[in-house]
Amino acid sequence: MTNATGTSASDNLSHLKDWRFEIDFEDIAWAIFDREGESANTLGTRAMEELDAIVTRMEQAAGTKEARGLVIMSGKPKSFISGADIREFDSFTNEADVITAIKTATALLDRLEALKVPTVAAIHGYCLGGGMELAMACDYRIADKDDGTRLGLPEVKLGIFPGFHGTVRSIRLAGPMNAMTAMLTGKMYRSGAARGMGLVDQLVESHHSLRWAARRAVLKKRKSKGASRLQRLMTNWPARGLLASQMRDKTAAKVREDHYPAPFALIDLFENFGDDERRMKPAETQAFAPLMVSDTAGNLRRVFALSERMKNLAPKDGFKPRRVHVIGAGTMGADIAAHCVASGMEVSLQDLSEDALKSAKERAKKHFKKRLKKKVAVDAAMARLILDKNGDHVPRADVIIEAIVEKLEIKQKVFAAIEPQLKPGAVMASNTSSLPIEDIAEGLKDPGRLIGLHFFNPVPQLPLVEVVKSPASRDEEVNRGCSFVTAISKFPLITKSTPGFLVNRVLAPYMMSAMEKFESGVEREKIDQAAKEFGMPVGPLELADQVGLDICMHVAEILGIEGGAGAGSKTARLVSAGKLGKKSGEGFYMWEKGKAKSEDKTYAKGELATLGEELVQPLLDECKACLADKVVDDADLIDAGVIFGTGFAPFRGGPMHYLASRGDTSNAHAGANQAATTS
Repeated sequence: MTNATGTSASDNLSHLKDWRFEIDFEDIAWAIFDREGESANTLGTRAMEELDAIVTRMEQAAGTKEARGLVIMSGKPKSFISGADIREFDSFTNEADVITAIKTATALLDRLEALKVPTVAAIHGYCLGGGMELAMACDYRIADKDDGTRLGLPEVKLGIFPGFHGTVRSIRLAGPMNAMTAMLTGKMYRSGAARGMGLVDQLVESHHSLRWAARRAVLKKRKSKGASRLQRLMTNWPARGLLASQMRDKTAAKVREDHYPAPFALIDLFENFGDDERRMKPAETQAFAPLMVSDTAGNLRRVFALSERMKNLAPKDGFKPRRVHVIGAGTMGADIAAHCVASGMEVSLQDLSEDALKSAKERAKKHFKKRLKKKVAVDAAMARLILDKNGDHVPRADVIIEAIVEKLEIKQKVFAAIEPQLKPGAVMASNTSSLPIEDIAEGLKDPGRLIGLHFFNPVPQLPLVEVVKSPASRDEEVNRGCSFVTAISKFPLITKSTPGFLVNRVLAPYMMSAMEKFESGVEREKIDQAAKEFGMPVGPLELADQVGLDICMHVAEILGIEGGAGAGSKTARLVSAGKLGKKSGEGFYMWEKGKAKSEDKTYAKGELATLGEELVQPLLDECKACLADKVVDDADLIDAGVIFGTGFAPFRGGPMHYLASRGDTSNAHAGANQAATTS
């Protein structure tokens, strides 16, 4: 019995919850992934069980000639498959359970790959991790050129690597250089770049064309060509050994193996088995299992969960900023303006100095070239950056951000001047790094309108923005601030207006502690190496140079922390001599071409570990104090703020989580992993 479309009533697997399945009048099977009750598609247990039922049905249909091929598509507007459902990851407590689950999944994708009819993945939106691995198990991949379509294998960011035989299939399709680069960096690629690498076989202009293109691919029995012969030769010895050595060196220059073992395990896997798929598949599973249950992977999943929570702090509807006005064209103001422009907004940049405006424009163009790459996109961005010496665009702006010198009286004058010009509903914010918002708002007719939007240097790299709420700040203003931060693809963190807010308050004692060590005669290289040994991205003295020694001293003064930067100290003498760090070319280090020049010195690992703990302890203590003072709502938000605002060792899961792991349970956690959704 058939329905009006010619589809057999028994074909549609009507019991499915997360998938829709039908065989149409042309005998093409369509599997539409639309996970019930979720905004994005992820591969959870039920979704995989239902995919198993679809593959079983296709094995029957292929054998009886009922189906000419299978197309896998998404029913979601923004995701093909965003990855595995990492909410299920923490249920694995031992390697044996991981291996059992992985073997079930890999057997399913092997069966999908072995179907005797053409299989096509029609990709719109995010196709990441396990979703990319599923797509690679198909014969042919079509992706649209929509800007929201991204493909990649970002598992390394969760402390693992592809475990559904994705290591094997990516090398087969894209060659070892492209595949290993994708897996080691965890980068998300636009569809055009993925096509150039070999991970995608065909592009269409938009998602509206996907279904038609997939139909033709099935009827034409299209299959991927895979990597070129030359690329395949790179899997042979000795080329493979040379590639592995180069990859290991590049990876070691960025991360430490004892902190982040996954990329090094992946390189070992490729080096040992990259020329033999039959041996590499089981080896992948054996190498994957211990990573999955490691503390590093658990902590990185926690960091991912924190990032998801941060994204959800902004209201989902309402305020949609389009125009931004930045006052102050110094380094921070220029970078804030450039980032907002690169995020698609129109930005007017105000400064009394024409030289500062000109310099900011040149700095912005370099940023656009690096981020946007294509000339047409760079030119469009430059057109959205308006130099506005007199502030004529203030009345048009949806968001006004002051980013001038940290002097209370000057900031008060600026806001008093612009307050009457603001249009209703516009956000009025200061980028102050330490001054209380309520002090800046003194004298305003409506002090409840002012909030803080505290960005971090370097603006393009650090994803956090503190949204600072004074006792007078209204909730709707804070919510608009959070919406703006989310609109420029950063994480908002609502903090109480207290000296230093969260991030600078916890950083200051850490940096002062380092300066005290330096003052007492500990070598700068030893101090910074010890911090890196702990897991910090840069050492505290190099960080101080990047921030500016004068700014560090100013913040320490506001917070009442003298430490190693008091009168007569080495730090104070450097500032008096105009040696302010990176911006002046010299501070604790000499700076050339944006990099600190340090001496190549080696210290005992045990000494560095002990010193690293000593350096970080003041930061940990201040985090506990911030929780007690309710600077943010809970311990998880402290972890999020310090990780995303300072780069605090992500593999440790955050300072409060790290304290708990050491047995300090004086401050309970809410359990960030419960917030995780996708990978």
